[in-house]
Amino acid sequence: MSRTPDISELNIRSDAEHLAHGFADLLAEAHQLAASISHGAHGRRRAGHGEEFWQYRTALETDALRDIDWRRSARSDDHFIRQLEWQNTQSVHLWVDRGASMQFRSKPDLPMKAHRAAVIGLSNSILLAKAGEKVGLTDQIDPPKQGIVQIEKMAMSLSQTFDDQEFAIPAKKQMKQGQKAVFISDFLGNWDQIFESLSYAANQHADGYLLQVLDPLEEDFPFKGRTVLLSMNAGHKFETLRAQSLRDEYREKLAERKDALQQLSKKTGWRYMCHQTSEPAKTPMMWLYQALGGHL
Repeated sequence: MSRTPDISELNIRSDAEHLAHGFADLLAEAHQLAASISHGAHGRRRAGHGEEFWQYRTALETDALRDIDWRRSARSDDHFIRQLEWQNTQSVHLWVDRGASMQFRSKPDLPMKAHRAAVIGLSNSILLAKAGEKVGLTDQIDPPKQGIVQIEKMAMSLSQTFDDQEFAIPAKKQMKQGQKAVFISDFLGNWDQIFESLSYAANQHADGYLLQVLDPLEEDFPFKGRTVLLSMNAGHKFETLRAQSLRDEYREKLAERKDALQQLSKKTGWRYMCHQTSEPAKTPMMWLYQALGGHL
């Protein structure tokens, strides 16, 4: 005999269906964006331990006799060393802000900041995984891993949002020296907390990449007259009769935050870029892909 599911069961089913739909859309869009980037060599081609041939170079006095390729050297008056492509697997840690402030878009035809951030982060992870690198999320316990299964797990996590957090703070995670740390956020929360978390990664000598994602309205502040400003989770409310009088101060504060991110990047040797959601996703995607590829 069948029974009618209670309200709690219906809510769980509804949440699961919504999550599955978001997961599929995110994964499909990320794969499409990744496919638009010419993969080619991923910047990992340099001498080191491996199995794939890279190039020959002229032998030096310091080279051991056992390293000389005698077959190639027989065709010349010089001795040559056979170099193999460097193939050490790298680990890339990704943090994508999924707080309430990222659930914003000023126009229906613009993507939410959280969605744009997730697509950029996941599409780069797809390319890295195809290149044999390990990828993972900083807010997950598991270390970075290889393979498509890992990408699907990341997509499932990134399709979830945390509306109870007005401004999310970058998650802290243990990293080894030389590993990569990518942070994608609007970075509009408490600066002291943001700085502490980013410094945590920098102090572990991780190579960092900061991508700030903003809506055009957040850059422009076009409000005039009586305006009521609400935070995304309605936790904060501000009302003014002359919104235009706040424009210069707001823009100055935003410029200060961008400068703080740039100064942090300069001091740590990290890289920083600001992206508006009105611009194509391919622009920051290429920036991040090339920045990571230039070091892997």
